Formats: sequence, structure tokens, C-alpha cells
Amino acid sequence: MTDRFSTLAVHAGEERRKPYGAITTPIVQTSTYTFADTAEILDFMERKAAGRSPLRDEYGRYTNPTQTVAERKLAALEGGERALLFASGMAAITTTMAALLSDGDHLVMAFDCYHRTREYARTFLHRWGIETTLVGIDRPGEFAAAIRPNTRLIFAEMPTNPYLRVPDLPAVIEPARRRGILTMVDSTFATPINLRPLDLGADLVVHSASKYLGGHNDLLAGVVVGPAEVLAPVEHARGVLGSISNPHDAYLLLRGLKTLELRVRRQNENGRRVAEFLAGQQAVERVWYPGLPDHPDYGVARRLMSGFGGVVSFEVKGDFETTGRLIDRLRLPYIGPTLGGVESIVEQPAALFSLDRGERRAAGLKDNLVRYALGIENAEDVIADLEQALAGL
Repeated sequence: MTDRFSTLAVHAGEERRKPYGAITTPIVQTSTYTFADTAEILDFMERKAAGRSPLRDEYGRYTNPTQTVAERKLAALEGGERALLFASGMAAITTTMAALLSDGDHLVMAFDCYHRTREYARTFLHRWGIETTLVGIDRPGEFAAAIRPNTRLIFAEMPTNPYLRVPDLPAVIEPARRRGILTMVDSTFATPINLRPLDLGADLVVHSASKYLGGHNDLLAGVVVGPAEVLAPVEHARGVLGSISNPHDAYLLLRGLKTLELRVRRQNENGRRVAEFLAGQQAVERVWYPGLPDHPDYGVARRLMSGFGGVVSFEVKGDFETTGRLIDRLRLPYIGPTLGGVESIVEQPAALFSLDRGERRAAGLKDNLVRYALGIENAEDVIADLEQALAGL
């Protein structure tokens, strides 16, 4: 399958003959779609009522032709039946959970995940009568042990942010499937190039498409992929809540997806080389990269993933201030909170999370942690820059 990713990325979901003979899918910039007459409206409504796909679109909050092509391409890349595009990765997560969970339901979630996802579960879902149990990923049995009679969804990231932990996904999925519980995986850090959770048995996979899928740090989008039947209430909720993407971002996403495999393969290589370099530096206390043998999930990662990604997290020998000085000494990467683009970006997660040290500790963020998201630059240049920055500490 992996040798076909580039072909899918370029051609999947695209009409062979596009309007005006264009080679790229056009941006259909419209907020609404008009009808020729009442008979066309009635035909449209009859097809919807019968569960058949309408022959045309109705309103921009529900769908858009540019968006539809991006969704078809994303579904093909993940090996899913249906994909839904959203305004952001968080919109994809929040809308999906809101659609699938109700008052009195229970959610099991890995603690080691994006802090805004945890915040949504602990605040908004809790406010709506949905309880969340946070579990560690070191032992898959913790997920099974947390299941209750009212558990409806299990959610995990793979790899996690920022420590790049890799849960044993099949071991998490098996007890959930036996009990009829849905599983949802945020695979933003992996991309479908390195991991396809649906192939491992997950029901849903979600991405912040702003990251690797777009790949150029110029769009915001999110996507959830899975069976059409499971996603039907999610699509309805998207139309009601208004969390849809826009045609410009869908167009940029289509453009970015065409080079996805090329970029990710390069970022995998850069990640591996930088991780191996950092592992040999005296000024570095620990490196978190699932492609290194001393990573706690190395065996799981080798079994489930075809590549280990372009994000390397590491701990500096020093305190909060020392780590900040290292960040400031780096000349090549930009300083910021994102990842997955062609430009390398570095951050001190603790600095961007909270000024309160206690809050940082409660979130599991060490003051001396650095997250380096590799772009597609030459690895030798990245390593030389790291070397000079570390030498100055």
C-alpha cells in the first residue's frame, strides 16, 4: 500500500476533467447555491429524504465542491469510507465528540495528549453531563480497566504531544470493539504515510490538517475519517454548529496533500538524524523520539508505524531559563507552537503553556523540554545549528 501513497495524494478524489479544462480543482467561492425552479428544489429535497446523494449543493455551511474533493482525497489516503473537513483540528475533535456523546455517557481518554483536547473533555463535556476518565498509555490494560457500562468512546493520540508516546493501539481497540465502544485516534503527528489507524481497527481517525497534511503553515483545517454511518450524525452536527472549512483552505489543503509523501519521508529522515545527534550530546539529558531504541515505546512504534515522524522532543540539562537560552540561540528554526510544515519550528512547551510552574507540572510538562518540529531543510544544516546552540550553554 505504501508505494501508492504518492499516486493517491495526487489523483484520489479528483475529477479527471475539471471545469474549464483546468488541471487543478478550482476554488468555488460561493456562500449559497441557486435553483432553476421549484421543481429542482423538490427533486433536491426528495433525494435527501430518500437518503440518496443530491445531485447538487444547497448552502455553503453544509458543503462546497472544493471541500468535497479534499474530503474524497483524505478518505482515500486514510483508507476510510468518508471524510469530513472542518475549520480546524479542534473543530473536528469537538464536533465529533459532541455528536457522538450524550448526557450520561462516559469517555476514556489518554492523559498524554494535546492539552486543549483534555480541556474540552474536562470542561465542556463535563458541563454537558459527560464524564471523562484520563488514563496513562504505558499499559493498554488501563484503557480496558477504565471502561464502564456507559462508556461510548475511547480517544488517544498516536504519537502523543509532546513526548511522542505510542500506545499499543490494537490492544486498546480489542476490548473496546468487544463491548461495542467506538475508538477515535488523533494521528496528526503520524500522518497516513507513517500510520493508518483504521487499518489497525480504529473506528475514526482525526487530524489537524493545518500540520503535515497542509504542510506549508498557511491554512487551518481539520478532518475526521471513518465509516459513513458513524459520521452521519457528525456531518449533521457540523452543519448545525457551523464548524465547516472554507473553499480557500480546502484548495490549499489539496495543493499540500499532493506532496505529502515526499515531505513526510524527508521529515522522517530529518527526525531520525536529529534524534540520533541529540542522543550523543552531553548538554542533552534525554531525547524523546519513537525511532530511538531507548524510547519507552520503541518496540510498539516499530511494529505499528512505517516511519517515526519529524518531531523530536528533548530535555536540556538545565532549568527553565537555560532551555529558553538554547531556543534563542538557534538560528535556523522559527519559534512557534505548530509543526508539520516545510519550515522547522521549535518551542519550549512549558513557556507557551503557562507562567505558573505548578500548572506546568500538573500538565506533565517539564521546564527543560524542547519540541523541535523538523521541516524539509538539509539535515546537516539543522544539526550544525543545534551544535552551535548547545555549545553556547
